This record gives sequence, C-alpha cells and structure tokens, in this order.
Amino acid sequence: GVESAFYLWINGEKVGYSQGSRTPAEFDITSYIREGKNVLAAEVYRWSEGSYLEDQDFWRLSGIFRNVYLFSTPPVHLRDFFARGELDNRYRDAVLKITARVHNYSDTGVRNPTIEATLLDAAGSAVGAEVLMTGSTAYLHGGAESIISMQAHIANPLKWSAEKPHLYTLLLTLKNDAREVVEVIPCRVGFRKIEIKDGQLLVNGVPILIKGVNRHEHDPDTGHYLTVESMIRDIKLMKQFNINTVRTCHYPDDPVWYELCDEYGLYVIDEANIESHGIGYRAERTLGNKPEWKAAHMDRTVRMVERDKNHPSVIFWSLGNEGGDGTNFEATSAWIHQRDPSRLVHYERAGRRPHTDIVCPMYSTIDYIINYAEEDRDRPLIMCEYAHAMGNAVGNLQEYWDAIEKYKHLQGGSIWDWVDQGLRKYTVDENGKEVWFWAYGGDYGDEPNDNNFCINGLVFPDREVPPKLWEVKKVYQYISVEADNVPAGKIKVRNKYFYTNLEEFDVAWNLSEDGTVIQEGTIEPLDIAPGETGSVKIPFKKPEIKPGAEYWLQVSFHLRKETNWADKGHEVAREQLEVLFNVPPKPVMDMDTMPDLELDDSGDIVTITGKDFTVAFSRKTGTIFSLRYSDKTIFSDKNGTISGPVLKAFRAPTDNDKSIARRWTRAGLNKLQCEVENFEVEKLNNKTIKVTITTINKGTEESGFEHRCVYTVLGSGCIDVDNYIEPFGELTDLPKIGLQMTVDSVFENFQWYGRGPHENYPDRKVSADVGYYRSTVTEQYVPYVRPQEMGNKEDVRWAALTDESGAGLLVVAQDVLSVTALHYSVEDLDLANHIHELEPRQNITLSLDYKQCGLGNASCGPGVLNKYLLRPEPCRFRFSFRPYAPAMGDIAGIARLQIPPVVK
Repeated sequence: GVESAFYLWINGEKVGYSQGSRTPAEFDITSYIREGKNVLAAEVYRWSEGSYLEDQDFWRLSGIFRNVYLFSTPPVHLRDFFARGELDNRYRDAVLKITARVHNYSDTGVRNPTIEATLLDAAGSAVGAEVLMTGSTAYLHGGAESIISMQAHIANPLKWSAEKPHLYTLLLTLKNDAREVVEVIPCRVGFRKIEIKDGQLLVNGVPILIKGVNRHEHDPDTGHYLTVESMIRDIKLMKQFNINTVRTCHYPDDPVWYELCDEYGLYVIDEANIESHGIGYRAERTLGNKPEWKAAHMDRTVRMVERDKNHPSVIFWSLGNEGGDGTNFEATSAWIHQRDPSRLVHYERAGRRPHTDIVCPMYSTIDYIINYAEEDRDRPLIMCEYAHAMGNAVGNLQEYWDAIEKYKHLQGGSIWDWVDQGLRKYTVDENGKEVWFWAYGGDYGDEPNDNNFCINGLVFPDREVPPKLWEVKKVYQYISVEADNVPAGKIKVRNKYFYTNLEEFDVAWNLSEDGTVIQEGTIEPLDIAPGETGSVKIPFKKPEIKPGAEYWLQVSFHLRKETNWADKGHEVAREQLEVLFNVPPKPVMDMDTMPDLELDDSGDIVTITGKDFTVAFSRKTGTIFSLRYSDKTIFSDKNGTISGPVLKAFRAPTDNDKSIARRWTRAGLNKLQCEVENFEVEKLNNKTIKVTITTINKGTEESGFEHRCVYTVLGSGCIDVDNYIEPFGELTDLPKIGLQMTVDSVFENFQWYGRGPHENYPDRKVSADVGYYRSTVTEQYVPYVRPQEMGNKEDVRWAALTDESGAGLLVVAQDVLSVTALHYSVEDLDLANHIHELEPRQNITLSLDYKQCGLGNASCGPGVLNKYLLRPEPCRFRFSFRPYAPAMGDIAGIARLQIPPVVK
C-alpha cells in the first residue's frame, strides 16, 4: 500500500525497507516502541528499482494508499495457515486440509501448543463434531516455528462457485498446555475444485465460461485509495450486469476485495504486481529473463500467493502482465505449482509454453480464437484482455461470444477494462464559474503521458453506467430464448447457467405492436436445469392485426428473491423475438383528400405552399431553405447558415476511430464543399410537386460524392426525400453517410420507433430492443470523458421531434435509418477534449443516416468487422418529412401510411 518504496522509522530508528507496492509489508516493531507516545514515520520514495516492475497503464500516484495498522499477538501465535477444501473425484464429498504455522516469539519453550479446528455453516451450526480436528506439537522452543497439518472428511458440503458462493466459517483455536485459549483466528472457506480436463476449465466438474472484466483500483476523488463502499458498488454492478470474473489488473488488490468476491460470488484472476513492458519483450532484454531480477519476480509472486491463498474466489494465479517471458516466469510458475496445486497458473506472455495452464492472449481476432479452437487442445483459451472499452466502444461483442459458445476450448475472457481512470479536476470557466471535468494524461502538466489511453472503462469514473455496459449485460446473460413457432406462442428457452435452475426466476412477457405493449403477463417459473433447453408456451392471444404493423414478443427473467447484490425483481436476462403474423400491407395515403399546392418558382427561392405548411428550397444551397408546419418553423436558414438537409459523411471520431480518422480528414470528409450541379422543379399535378437537386460534395478536388435528391411534396405536407449517393475518387471506408439538418430548439421531445432506449450502433445493438421510446434531445447526450460520436439509434422506422404541445416533425423511413438528435454538432464533439469544453447549442442537430460504420475495437485490438464496415459504394435510401400533431391521431398509425404510388 505504499508506492513505490519506503523506509520505516520508529522513534527515529530505522526499522526496515520495503518495495512492491501492492502486497503487505509487515515489521516486528516490538523492540522499537516504548511506553507513552511513539512516532511512526514512513520515508516514501516515488521511484525505486521496483518501479521497473510496476510499469502498468495507470496514474503514477505515489504515497500511502492502503490502510496502515498495528496489531499485537500473544507470545505463541498462529502466524499463518493454509486451508483447502478439496473435493473428491465425484465432486460430492470433501477433505478439509489445514496446514498451520505456530510461532513462539518468546525466549522460553512451551509444551503441547494445540490447534483445534471448528467448521460452522452459514447458520452458525457446527459441521460434524464441535471440534472437527486437532493438531499439536510436543514442544516448541523459543524463537522456533512448528508446522501442524491436519485434515477431516466433510460429507457433501455446499460447494462454492460464482453463482452459488456458499461459505463456511473456519475457527482455528490455539490452546496452551493447560488447555486455555490463547487466540482464535476465524476464516471463511469454500469447497470447490479447479482443474483442466479434456482441454477445458472445470469448476466443481462443470465447464464454465469466464464472463470477465479487468479492474484497476481507481476512484476519481481519492485516486488509488478505495473505500469498502466503493468496492461493494463495483461488485454489485458487475453481478447485476452478468459479469462473473474479475482480473486484478495488474497487481494484487486490497485484501478486502477478495473477502467481498468470496461473499458475493466472483471468480478472481489474481495477478502479481509485475509489469515491465517498457523494457520490451526481446529475450535478451526483458527483465523476465534476467537472472539478477529473479529474486524480485519471486518475491512479488510469493507475497501474493501467501496473502491470498485462503480465498475460494481465487481460481487462477497470474504471473503478471506484459513483463516479457523467460526463466524468471518459469521459476515463479514452478513455485506456484508446488506451493498450491489446487489452482491454475495464467500468463499471457508465456503463449503456449508449458509454464501457463491457460492460453490467455490479449486482443485476439475472432478468426484467431476460432482457429485455435478448431483443433484438439489440452488447454482452454481464455482471453486475458479483449473488447477494449475506450470511449464509445465494445463493438462486435456478440460475435466473440457466438464463437466462445460454439467451441469447447474457448472459455471466455476479460474485457479491458472496468472503470475509466479519470480524476475529477476543478477549473474556472470563461465566466469565472468553477466547473469540473474528468482529467486524464497531460491534464496536470505530466510528461510523458498516455493522453486518454487510460479512459477505457465499461463505467465512467464515478461508476455511472454508459450504454456499452448494457451490451455486455445482454451478451453475457445466462438465459437465451429462441424462436420455435412464435405466432403460436411457442419458444425454446436455454439455461446457460452452470449451477442454477431457472425455477429461481420469475418470467414476464409482453406483446407489442409497433413498439407499444398491447398484452403482457407472467408464466410460472421454469424448471430447466443448467445447460438444458425447454419448450415454453407464452399465452398471448392473437391481436387484431393492423395493416403494416410489426409485432414483437419480449420475454424477461427476474430474481424471485432478493440477493446481496440485487433486489427482488431484478432483470437478469431478456430476449425479443419478432412475431411474424400474416400482416396486410401498410395503408396508402389518400391523394384525393389532399389540398392543392401553390408553387412560386420565380427566383432563387422556390416556395411550395399547401394548407397549413410551407416549404422553400434554395437554388443556391441545393437544399430546403425552410420548412414550416402550421405556425411552427421546423428549420430555416439564418444569417447564411444552412439548416436544411445536407450530405454528411463524417462523425466525431471515437477512440476506436483514431487509427482511420486521419484518412477521413485527409479525404476532406469533415469539410465537404457542396456545389449545386442541377436544380429542377416539376409540377406533377395540383397535389404533387417534385424538386430534383443534384449536388457535388467534394472533400478534395479528386474525391467526394454526387448526391441526387428527389423531394416530392404532397398536398398533405408530406415530403418524400429520395436519395441516391455515388462516391467518386479515392475514398477510404466511411464513418457514416446520410443527411444532417438543424431543427429549431422548441422541438425538444424526441420519440422514435427503432432500437433503444440507449445509444446503439450496427455492431453494438443486441441489447437495444426494437421499441417505441420517448425521451428528450438533451437526454441523448452521453458524457464520454473525451467527447466523441454519440447518441445513435439503429433500425429506426420513424422518429419525431415535437414541442410541448406534442406537435412537430415526423420522419418516416422507407426501410430503416440510423438517427441521432443532439444539442451538439459533429464539429463540437470533434473539437472538444473534455466534457466541460462542450456547450450545448439551443438548436438540434438531427442526423438521418443511410448507415453508420460499426465501432469495432481498434483503440487497442481488431478493427471493425468487414460486415459492419461502410464501404464507399453507391447507395440509395429514402424517407419522408411529415407534419404531426396529437389531433391527427396515433403517431404510429400516421407513420404506417405509405406514400402514394404517384411518387416513384
């Protein structure tokens, strides 16, 4: 708990020295203290030779960051013990083995120091006899230490796992020769077995999957010091979001963390405080292969294992991270296997060499892990790091897990990482007001630095939940629902838990029509054993089918009882299935009832006027100049600023986009220059006027997009917008392609029928069900530590921006759109480096995109999968602007109306 090294002084006398900042340093200070007041001082060094082994990606915060305490012991003391609950080959009965070390700190020998072991269950009742076993030594000389071993058979104890973290309390009582109690040491123990069989990791005989995350110890206000309350909040969030494993990257955590993981149920990959990647990995250079560094590697490893050996949550010992490989890691692995054969050894840099029991690569492609799994292997592959969660990220997580759940030698991985390592920093804005923001590398004048590279968590620094964590919950969930005969209510439910029957969950369902729930109910809990699949009937009634409507069945599973990590009713899993009823086609708008249109084509502004609406087009800008429904201006050019729809092929780069964003800017995608090539107006009839505009949108002289947009204005105020976009020149893969406009600020209410409610993208949308959602534009903001692309909604059938009266603009897609509505422009998000640099605009930036590129994982790992790339290829998409007011009726019904066939 002291970084990076220190000398301890008592009353001006030097007691000792320690380095290795993440494991305890104990000093016997008996001979240094005196009656009355004593002075304890730590002489802390920011840097030491130990710093070369503590080269992790995190803030360099020197000082004392864990608890300091004094304790006293009796002269004869139970100094250490190792309690192992070993299961038999049937994973039923167990042997509790205890190896205890009794030390005599006095100068006088003692006779018959005896240890009695008592095992208590969760109710406090003794398991077996009141004294389960005893052990002693005949005589212990002064200054000597005795090793006492004992064991007892335990019939069918409750087993410990992350799903069922059953714990027992072990009481070790040290008695003297007179049978008087000297001291009692309690310890919680669990019975479980960790092994590899047939190339698979087994826990208690069951192949499990590691649904993991890496976790740095970080608090935005206290740095590397964490309260117990903060630890519990982390654990509850992890459990609630279906995470079952935490890797203590890249050092042993606070001892309390392990007690909590034992209690709440998380598997722990306990990692030694060894990382020297700054030295490099070459065999002749890496510290992991230099004999003079062997003692340092061994010291850190031994201290970790000896401290944490009694925690059932610890299933792997990790030798370190990015420390190269060589003889030092071979030695630490060999020592662990000898000291604790009940657990497995994990080390990424060892690759497939024999001193790691787990093949644990980082940032592997999906193809790589599949290639590994397609051959017969003697070890599982469990990714130590993957899905680099930096900023708006975690793309294609589902594809990773499609592979993991298909191949037996693939058993999961740990996402990098849990929390954004931002520090709360205060500053004064231009108005003299104190504001704060999340600081990252360089914000304190620190050089060198990693910029925002440590801002890569699944949660924000204050543990608020961003959209990407919902994707993790969905992909990691333990229950899947598959279609059987959905219109008849028949589905298949698969239990993907390893030790939990689905009868522990309530089951709820609802049937929705265009996203609005029309029926709902519950069914009896399902008796489906772990790993099994059951057929289930959902008792909905076939509704009166509306032409053009879509129907969706949602099934969800909820805790029947309160747990220590979630309330009763907490949703653990959810699935949505489309119900393919025989639905008649969408109804068509009635042209005959539409009012006539008036056309003014006499100048640069072409104006079309109908009953209660006016739309004007600019020959100069090649887009809509203004649009007005009733007395409400939807958008209108002001002071030379274009508000109407313009082609956009740029997004504020995400952290994953950084590697390709330079190519976007070199191609000029962030500053397309529009030239109007053709502008035609044609009156098709008294109720229909067509405006065809062709623009050339250049990023450079040699490359850009030709955009042909056909606006067909109907007497109802509906404006069909048919877009054909053809790229030209040398262009890279695109961030997005579509139209952007600026809508008046009064239309703050945002509703849509598409995926939601949270932000989603082409490769991160399995957690976002198709539904009818109501929100505000303000609520679409996602406070990424470094501002970037945000707020997108996929598969949008229609979206509306309305004012307080409920009236405004309705956008209806012919197929589906990607839609974003924000109080920030793309340029605002691109230019800001911190959240306090963003100033929301009054007006609304509305993006209606043909497609967005996926998110991928390229901030540290593979890029966007091919199927989610947006190639610079010709595309066509179509939508319509429509007026909407509550008096017109149900908005979903209005959106279902098709454009008449006169519009081709």
